[in-house]
Amino acid sequence: MSAPIQTSSGLVAGAAAESGAAEQPWPTPRQAWYAVSIFAIGLTFLFLDRGVLPLLVAPIKHDLHLSDTLVGLLMGPAFILFYLFLGLPIARLVDSRSRRAIIAFSIGAWSLMTAACGLTRNFWFLLMCRVGDGVGEAGNGPATYSMMADMFPPNRLARAISVMQFGFVAGNGLATILTGAIVSWLSGTRAYSIPVLGEVHGWQLTFFAVGLPGLIIAWLATTMIEPARRGRMRASGAAAAKRRAIPVREVLRYMAQNWGAYASMFLGLAFESVVTFGIMNWGPTFFVRTYGWTIPHYAYLSGTLFLVLWPIGLIPGSLIGEWLGRRGFRSAYLLVTTLSVTLFVPLAILLPLMPNGTWAMVVMAATYLVAGFGPGPQNAALQIITPNEMRGQVTALFLFIFNVFGSGIAPLVVGLVTDYVVGSEAKIGESILLTAAVLGPLSVALLWLGIRPYARSVARTEQWS
Repeated sequence: MSAPIQTSSGLVAGAAAESGAAEQPWPTPRQAWYAVSIFAIGLTFLFLDRGVLPLLVAPIKHDLHLSDTLVGLLMGPAFILFYLFLGLPIARLVDSRSRRAIIAFSIGAWSLMTAACGLTRNFWFLLMCRVGDGVGEAGNGPATYSMMADMFPPNRLARAISVMQFGFVAGNGLATILTGAIVSWLSGTRAYSIPVLGEVHGWQLTFFAVGLPGLIIAWLATTMIEPARRGRMRASGAAAAKRRAIPVREVLRYMAQNWGAYASMFLGLAFESVVTFGIMNWGPTFFVRTYGWTIPHYAYLSGTLFLVLWPIGLIPGSLIGEWLGRRGFRSAYLLVTTLSVTLFVPLAILLPLMPNGTWAMVVMAATYLVAGFGPGPQNAALQIITPNEMRGQVTALFLFIFNVFGSGIAPLVVGLVTDYVVGSEAKIGESILLTAAVLGPLSVALLWLGIRPYARSVARTEQWS
């Protein structure tokens, strides 16, 4: 039996403190992998919903009379604004209430808000719909990762998360391909007459098509099991503690005790996300303005390459992490993540320097390949060093920072640099280059600095997990 740990907050850890959950068997493989399949399908629709906007920049700008800065606001800050008000309260519910119900509600909410984007007649309505769309990330992410950590042992968690990430691949890839097809199909006619709704544009129909099917996935989420919570640190003898979320100050105190590991992951991956999401959101526009490509041409090629190349790294990345872990590397999962980012950043800098669209797409394909190694180990690394009753709040904080920088700041930064630094929409490639050249190396440095602190944090958790 491991020795208990007494923190300054009076939390006690050890096998005796979690005997109830520890004595229960893990969910059966069928139950666990069924849940993973639902998570993956939900993730597919989440990124399908989010992925259509970058491909609809031109018609939305034309019909709503928007600048690049306002489009960047729609793609970025509008989406993460929800976190500012309700992200943490939802995460606290994740740590004490039914995670299955939270996931089902979140999927249903973001699906409805995405469909509502198709009803817009002006910038402000579309902005509010994008704000509401943020409920998906705020509730879905923390609850999903918390449940997965209770469904799979730590040495299998990264592999399960990697399988779930196929939903991310499918969502982004299908969003690119399907939206390209829709744009091509609707290019001949600018508006359609729909009963009750009246006249709508083709880009509005796209939001209806990708938003409404998510309601079926919301129903499927209610059919998953709610696994027993494992790996708790809680007040000794206080049964009520299992029903209440740990206070925020205790979560922050625990994170401060492990600040080297958390700071490295949070900030390093946040800066990397600015580069990644900057390219993802403005990539279609970059290829159109710089190389004269059409949106359908970009969408078919980029989406297909994404679907083929990104998954190649997903499972091997997790298996490499497991292999390193069996050989005594406590920081194995973070190490795989760091190597993935280290390979990605130079490619991101090279992308806007390519002389033609073909070579630029080759470089983009290479970014898909190396980036696929990171998501499984990255998310498993965070869950492994975080106690169960804090996972929702810590994951929400990570996703908040990740999304503030990636989904929030990245599109706006590129738009601002285009409008006010390089001063020309035709030079959007220079905006992407500046973003990658400044923030990419900073991300790599921060992640490498966190390897040893993370190993020390894993060693601490081994005493109570």
